[in-house]
Amino acid sequence: MGLHGEPQFAIRYRGFILLRQPNLSWLVRPERSPMQLLPFRTPACSIEDVKSLVDCRLTDQKSINAAA
Repeated sequence: MGLHGEPQFAIRYRGFILLRQPNLSWLVRPERSPMQLLPFRTPACSIEDVKSLVDCRLTDQKSINAAA
């Protein structure tokens, strides 16, 4: 990040932007408002793991909304 770091690439996935951080963790942010989920960070992991985590959180959120 910044002038001295490697270029940062944004990956779009199911309405979220996935940003790789210098410590190999990921920042997951919604693309638009209203937000279905709040932004969150993941531990250091692969892109497949991040996508799986987003899917899991979306499923959990839909379950909560259906119960309400």
